[in-house]
Amino acid sequence: MKNNSMTTVQRRSARVRREIRKVNSGRPRLSVYRSSKNIYAQVIDDLTGATLAAASTLEKELKGKLKTGADTAAAAEVGKLVAERAKQKGVSKVVFDRGPYIYHGRIKALADSAREGGLEF
Repeated sequence: MKNNSMTTVQRRSARVRREIRKVNSGRPRLSVYRSSKNIYAQVIDDLTGATLAAASTLEKELKGKLKTGADTAAAAEVGKLVAERAKQKGVSKVVFDRGPYIYHGRIKALADSAREGGLEF
């Protein structure tokens, strides 16, 4: 039996990231992390390794108006907020990095609201 050092989640993330690198053309990456209780999004410039904008359900302004951080409504709010912050930094075109997650539910809600907020991907 082959001893693989990467887990299934790591392999899936690497596969998605590899495809992103092919189509990237210098655009920042909108990376999403989903836990069981919260959702996080970052706009990352891979050339410099810097985070340009970030948002999550743990922030005070969102925590007060959300019932929970683990539903599609919360993901949509995070998507709007990260799009607004990215636009302030002058970023309008990004590449969406869904990580190991299926494009469905909270991930899709975040992506759709980020598009509505003005990000192109």
